[in-house]
Amino acid sequence: MAEKIAPYDPAEDLSSDEAIAIFMAEAFETDDPAYIAHALGVVARAKGMTQIAKDTGLSREQLYRSFSENGNPTLKTTMAVMKSLGVGLTAKVQS
Repeated sequence: MAEKIAPYDPAEDLSSDEAIAIFMAEAFETDDPAYIAHALGVVARAKGMTQIAKDTGLSREQLYRSFSENGNPTLKTTMAVMKSLGVGLTAKVQS
């Protein structure tokens, strides 16, 4: 009998602020805007898309669409979601 393997959802493992911070820091290190947007979507799902929608004033559907595989969230949407999640950006000089 073949064993079924369920798809892995990283949102299930993001249960602490520390885990979220590490996950997002690693996403930012990729310098890949699509991956960063995807990672924000994963964190938003981990925290609860309904709550993020309430915090940002955006609809759940808009959030899911923006942070989907083919989504392209605006900077305004990205910043609103990051603020709701308690995630911030910092600037540093690159060498």
